Amino acid sequence: MTDDVWAMVHSERRALITDLEKLDDEQWEWPSLCEGWTVHDVAAHLIDTARTTRLGFAAAMIRARFDFDRQNMRGVRRWRGDSPAETLRRLREVATRTSTPPAPLDSRLVEEIVHGEDIRRPLRLIRSYPEEAVVRAIRLQARTPAAIGGAKELLTRITVTADDLELSLGDGPEVRGPALSLLLAIAGRPAVFDELTGPGVTALASA
Repeated sequence: MTDDVWAMVHSERRALITDLEKLDDEQWEWPSLCEGWTVHDVAAHLIDTARTTRLGFAAAMIRARFDFDRQNMRGVRRWRGDSPAETLRRLREVATRTSTPPAPLDSRLVEEIVHGEDIRRPLRLIRSYPEEAVVRAIRLQARTPAAIGGAKELLTRITVTADDLELSLGDGPEVRGPALSLLLAIAGRPAVFDELTGPGVTALASA
C-alpha cells in the first residue's frame, strides 16, 4: 500500500514538471490559488516538502519558533531558484524522493494535488487526477484537524458529496460538486466555490 501511494505521488510530480516545462518566465510569476504565493513560490514549496524528513521538519519548526507559516516561507526562499529553469531542475531532482514529514503518507497526495491545482487553475491547465488519489486526499482532510491544515471541524457542519464518484462525508447541509473541487474547497481555496451547489455552500464560504 505504501508503494502504491508513492507511485501516485511520483506520478503527480512528473505530471506537474511536464506542465511547468510549457510555461514562459512571465507565467511563473502569476499569482497562484495559494494566497500570497506565485506559481514559482508554489513550485519551490513542493521542492521543500519533497525534501523534508521527519527530523528535518522538527528542526525547521524549532528554527521557525513553531510558526508553520514562517517555516513554509523559509522553505520557499531556500529552494526557489534564481530562475524558473533552476527551480525546475531542483523539482526534477526530487521527483522520486520518498521522504516525508511526521504526517500520514496520504498527506503527500494532498500536497501534490492541491498545490498542483494552485498552479494549474490560474494558468487554465487541466489535469485528470486518478480517482483513488483524490478520494484518499479528501478522506485524509476529513479526519485532520484544522490546526494542522485539515477540515475535520468543518465537516461537522457540512456534508460534502461528490457528483462524479461515490463519496459523501460530513454532517450537516450538503455541498455537492466534482470531487476535485470539493478537495480544493475544504483545503481553503474559495476560487472553486462557484463550482459547488447545495445549501451547505453558504456555511462553507463563511468557514
